[in-house]
Amino acid sequence: MEPYFLDIENEKAAIPNLPQEWEGKKVAVFGDFQVGMWMDNTKTVENAAEEIAEMKPDAVLIIGDFVYHSLEDPKAEMQKVEKLISPLVKTDIPIFAVLGNHDYNMHNKKDEPKIESVKNVRTSLEEMGVTLLHNRSVPINLLKDNEVSIGKPQESSLYLAGLGAYWPDNDEPAKALRDIPKDAPRMIMMHNPESFAKLPANSAPIAVAGHTHGGQFRIPFAPEWSYKSLVAKDRATVDGWIEDFGAKGNRLYVNRGIGFSDLPLRINTPPEITVFTLTEA
Repeated sequence: MEPYFLDIENEKAAIPNLPQEWEGKKVAVFGDFQVGMWMDNTKTVENAAEEIAEMKPDAVLIIGDFVYHSLEDPKAEMQKVEKLISPLVKTDIPIFAVLGNHDYNMHNKKDEPKIESVKNVRTSLEEMGVTLLHNRSVPINLLKDNEVSIGKPQESSLYLAGLGAYWPDNDEPAKALRDIPKDAPRMIMMHNPESFAKLPANSAPIAVAGHTHGGQFRIPFAPEWSYKSLVAKDRATVDGWIEDFGAKGNRLYVNRGIGFSDLPLRINTPPEITVFTLTEA
């Protein structure tokens, strides 16, 4: 039953030079839907979208892997995604996204990225009004009625930047960061936590990733042990705040996501919505 219970993690995002008007604003994060896998966790995706819509955060970040394997009918999979998150899409809340390895139809690092698959995901996101941040950034501004909107850079702008997917080697931090003024407040989003290691020092005071599913299977009372930490050849950045990883001045939070990989099971790793409350560092 655990995959059907949503865990809402409330965290503080301490951002240097955050303008006063952004103090206390909220950013919700979820992702890793994996729609198309056998026994995929679609009901929880829908519940998460409804939950976030009711929360009315100031922005929403979706951290990739909308679909699982787009082999038979990729358009049908994204149509299902659109239906599942429609309660959120119908609101006025701005939604931003990055792509994950499964959106390229990559089950492991050696797979060839499927361009047609990712084109379909991109087109569907565009039609839904979701802003894809593929190695680029946007300044977002607060309007007089406290609504958030993408606009021209201002002194009070908060910048959102997104990295491309790690497995197809599409993550390019230099491109993602180049339009952000040196000391401007920002949040960085990506799918795979390994992309975080590529970011220059002091460029990502708050970054968020997914991909790991929190390890998916975890022994109770042993947060350092998970299925992923057992099989990983590299550092297993599983979930929550990741310490001693990445360049100086950068900080990463890993969200557990909603769906599954390989097996439709979660043990001590419930699906997660992360809600960041912004505050000046």
